[in-house]
Amino acid sequence: MEEALVDWSRAQFALTAIYHWLFVPLTLGLSFLIAIMETFYYKTGNEEWKKITKFWMLLFGINFAIGVATGIILEFEFGTNWSNYSWFVGDIFGAPLAVEGIMAFFLESTFIAVMLFGWNKVSKKFHLVSTWLVALGANLSALWILVANAWMQNPVGMRFNPDTARNEMQNFWDVLLSPTAVDKFLHTISSGFVIGSLFVVGISSWYLLKKRHIQFARKSILLGAVFGLLSSFFIVLTGDSSGNDVAETQPMKLAAMEGLYKGQEGAGLVAIGIVNNKKEVDNDEESYHFKIEIPKMLSYLAERDPDAFVAGVEDLVKGNKKYGIEPTKEKIRKGKIAIQALKNYKEDKKAGNDEAAYTHLEKFENYYDYMGYGYFNDPKETVPNVPLTFYSFHLMVILGFYFILLFALVLWFSWKDQIAEKRFILKLGLWSIPLGYIASQLGWIVAEVGRQPWTIQDILPTKVSTSHLSVSNVQVTFWLFAALFTILLIAEISIIVRQIKIGPK
Repeated sequence: MEEALVDWSRAQFALTAIYHWLFVPLTLGLSFLIAIMETFYYKTGNEEWKKITKFWMLLFGINFAIGVATGIILEFEFGTNWSNYSWFVGDIFGAPLAVEGIMAFFLESTFIAVMLFGWNKVSKKFHLVSTWLVALGANLSALWILVANAWMQNPVGMRFNPDTARNEMQNFWDVLLSPTAVDKFLHTISSGFVIGSLFVVGISSWYLLKKRHIQFARKSILLGAVFGLLSSFFIVLTGDSSGNDVAETQPMKLAAMEGLYKGQEGAGLVAIGIVNNKKEVDNDEESYHFKIEIPKMLSYLAERDPDAFVAGVEDLVKGNKKYGIEPTKEKIRKGKIAIQALKNYKEDKKAGNDEAAYTHLEKFENYYDYMGYGYFNDPKETVPNVPLTFYSFHLMVILGFYFILLFALVLWFSWKDQIAEKRFILKLGLWSIPLGYIASQLGWIVAEVGRQPWTIQDILPTKVSTSHLSVSNVQVTFWLFAALFTILLIAEISIIVRQIKIGPK
């Protein structure tokens, strides 16, 4: 029953997050593109740029309005479905979310009204500033959400209070400026920029294929291609930095991303491969059915040394004395000592036996770093879903390089004033819109599935993070949310398609 509750709670949160992330990245990317378009209008006074800005602004507004609903539900689920998690780290996790709410309210909610409805009612300069503030506010809101998520991946800047059994923030700046948080923010908003660019390029391609609004489409597709190409290159840089951080803070996730079971010095990076689903830590199956790898590249990306050792799943589970990797079985033993010591401390303190309580507290503090492992019994429980993490990561990377090629081709032919004649590229542009969303969702699968079985890396397992609910309650709300979100998505797509068919006025 407990396992079913965890599975359904995870499924419901994943459902909400997936739907929410269908709306958010377009908001992040399209907001800056709109601000750039309006800047061109402000500088040139060209009414064509005003028409372009107002059209994309209308589509932005539709997406923004529907995306808000899923975000509110997502935050509520921390209290309804994950109350143990919220209690354990609420003092830390709640701070970035509170800042996000204030920043979203004052920046986005205030200035979006001016941006959407303030044409000819405020000065051109104030309207332009409002548009830029909406873009800034949307991306700063994302910052705080991503800081909170990054802390779950790499918990820093806090201490555990044994009297309240809660983690408390010690240094806000350590949380905000950790390398994990910086990398996650830059990499994630870059994916939003790419999706916004694909959206503009794809719809502009449709107009050129239909030979409608030619001038509008040419300007839009050129700007989208430039912004998308720059964003795609930036994604590669931030992805490299993120990979290096994962190697340091989440080596099990890195091993799963590469399907690496046996650690190696000078480990190669798998370019293309088919993992063996039968492979587990305790059998002799081969890790891959087939693979093509780039020699020593994984060692370089992980450690900035082509000959460095990269730990595999088996090293992390069974241990590796040569490289100082402790077996998970030993971590579990120490974790159980920590849990029992904390229990004894609280009991003795309540009974007024301060000397014994102090002894147990000292033991707990010595073993605190292993406490999360104490909730496991089998070391294999600490291994994430390797095939899902591997394929998600590699398909995401392949799509990322495809986007670079697509934007480069669109930009080249736009610059040569030949894009309207390249129907194949225009069709690629149109049908690449959903690929951007797929790549972004795959990134989240890597981040979240690769972190399992932890809610907070090495501190709080997912299986002890849920609320005390009946499985049937979670199942009912899962299907209700699935129906609601699907209706919202269909509504958004139908409204946007209708506006696209109408075209810019």
